[in-house]
Amino acid sequence: MAENKRDYYEVLGVSKTASDDEIKSAFRRMAKQYHPDLHPNDKEAEAKFKEVNEAYEVLSNADKRAKYDQFGHAAFDPTAGGGGGSYGWSGFGGFGGSSGFGGFGDIFSDFFGGGGSSRANPNAPMRGENLRQNLTISFEEAAFGCEKEVQYRREENCSECGGSGAAPGTQPQTCPTCGGRGTVTRVQNTILGSMQTTAPCSACGGTGRIVKDPCKSCGGSGRTRNYVKRKIKIPAGIDDGQTIRVSGAGDDGVNGGPKGDLHISIRVKPHKRFIRDGADIHQNIEIPVTTAMLGGSVNVPTLDKDVKLTVPEGTPAQKTFRMKGFGIQKLNSQEKGDMYVNVTVGIPKKLTEKERELVVKLAEEMGDGGAQKTKPKKRGLFK
Repeated sequence: MAENKRDYYEVLGVSKTASDDEIKSAFRRMAKQYHPDLHPNDKEAEAKFKEVNEAYEVLSNADKRAKYDQFGHAAFDPTAGGGGGSYGWSGFGGFGGSSGFGGFGDIFSDFFGGGGSSRANPNAPMRGENLRQNLTISFEEAAFGCEKEVQYRREENCSECGGSGAAPGTQPQTCPTCGGRGTVTRVQNTILGSMQTTAPCSACGGTGRIVKDPCKSCGGSGRTRNYVKRKIKIPAGIDDGQTIRVSGAGDDGVNGGPKGDLHISIRVKPHKRFIRDGADIHQNIEIPVTTAMLGGSVNVPTLDKDVKLTVPEGTPAQKTFRMKGFGIQKLNSQEKGDMYVNVTVGIPKKLTEKERELVVKLAEEMGDGGAQKTKPKKRGLFK
């Protein structure tokens, strides 16, 4: 009954927020621990092995995991009204489909002696898992491109046994219980007729093979988890949040299947001066009030050097200048964005007597009668 079953997360020893990789890693570790080949005639280990397989079959499938998180074991218990299929030790019986819930045709087929749910050949080539990695680079590295070395863990076929799981000089044998199919079919007689269910083979754990002499290097799993280093070329113009795909840098495939890919998510550090907007760059500079009034030129920092910017006479505060082609190179292109320079006018906080006299004269010339002509005297504490 569902109420007698342990929580699937507890079975695998993971939290309810565990990632797919964490669930997969926990399953491999526990399946290896309780594998019947390592514990012959041990009923308790066999039961644990079945329990681990059942938990993994649910939690490794996004649809099944969502149903389990919502309804618990009742989602797959036909007596609980949760909409589940015929319930064997593997967690799913014969309602077909990858989610465990097929259409009406599948249901009637199961009840009246149909073919039951199909299962992929366990020995067919399978593509390796894709991996994800975060990489933080500087603003300049994103603008000009660079080469970075990343280190990450990936699953590889064991170098000692070539991925077979069997000790060197030996080979896995076809499981006599399931004939190499990885599944066993059971027929039950019900009041509605014969009901046929298919479940992973408990003798081989659904692999279709028996390893009598496990490889010592990988413990019979055929896989090892290793740290690898790889140099990655970062293209010029990449932006924060974009992803680079490195083909074939993920986990090794199983049974001769192709390798997965490595997806690198780029994080770009903010710059202390520049603000990026796509391929364009924005920055603020302050110019003297005299330059704003009389015109002139100022040095403007760019990504690789300072450039002279001509400021016309009478430039107001908050004026924005566009410097064409001084932005960031567009991704996969030779074209560059622009730089936008927002000008602010610096007003001196303190003036010398000579500067004050000159400013007062300028104010008089310009008809500003409200300008203070003399420097105010400092007042005492009580005046």
